[in-house]
Amino acid sequence: MNSVDWHEKSKRLLKAELLKRGISSEQLVGLLDRIGVQETKGSIDSKISRGTFSAAFLIQCLNAIGCRNFFPDIESSTLLQEPVVFYNAKKTKKNYERG
Repeated sequence: MNSVDWHEKSKRLLKAELLKRGISSEQLVGLLDRIGVQETKGSIDSKISRGTFSAAFLIQCLNAIGCRNFFPDIESSTLLQEPVVFYNAKKTKKNYERG
């Protein structure tokens, strides 16, 4: 059985449309507001990060950013990949004392 992460695909599709147009989540807040949709940057970031937004939210975003033709290529390997980020733990005073 082929297991597909549809939330991940949804997230990547929306991110790709925003990236194509150079639109940040901060800018999306204003664009959504223009069409009467109140969202905060945090709520947008959270919805997109989880990929669990509704179809209505996707359509609102596409409308707000001026996307009139949307052909989701859900099989494409060219969808945006999440960056791999490595975080270095901050050294605390305790860490320095231990050596």
